[in-house]
Amino acid sequence: MPALFWILIFCIAAYLVFWVFFPLARGAIYDPSTHAQAQLIAEIAAPVPGERAVDLGSGDGRVVIELARLGAEAHGYEVNPLLVLVSRAKIRKAGLAGKAFIHWRSFWRADLSRFAIVTVFQVDFVMARLEGKLKRELGAGARIVSHHWSFPTLSPVQALGDMRLYRIG
Repeated sequence: MPALFWILIFCIAAYLVFWVFFPLARGAIYDPSTHAQAQLIAEIAAPVPGERAVDLGSGDGRVVIELARLGAEAHGYEVNPLLVLVSRAKIRKAGLAGKAFIHWRSFWRADLSRFAIVTVFQVDFVMARLEGKLKRELGAGARIVSHHWSFPTLSPVQALGDMRLYRIG
């Protein structure tokens, strides 16, 4: 019985570290979009085949996969190493290797200037800082799709439910 107790304690601690505390310290906790929401995000982003898209805090890779299915060269940045492994496996299983990529790295340290599309599902306290980064790094005409959360000064050009499409200058 004591061994079972310590296994349970270890599992709870591992869950809290990898799925709550570690991600929360860098942005949002893992709260995946549904498959339908991921499809809608990709449809709103409307990638042109070959266009580069990125999902910031890509979780289990759902949005990256949907963007790649629509023809984008899709990238995701994720800090949780377990989610990176899950995402990469899902990409291989979907047959999208070479079209979809997951980077084990914080998007805060990534140069986003090469992307025409950015998708985000972050939390409120991140959005102001993220807006500044996107305005500095994205080129004119770049599209941003935000699930649920709004940017403080950008105005959406389209809203569909809790999805918002923004364009940079």
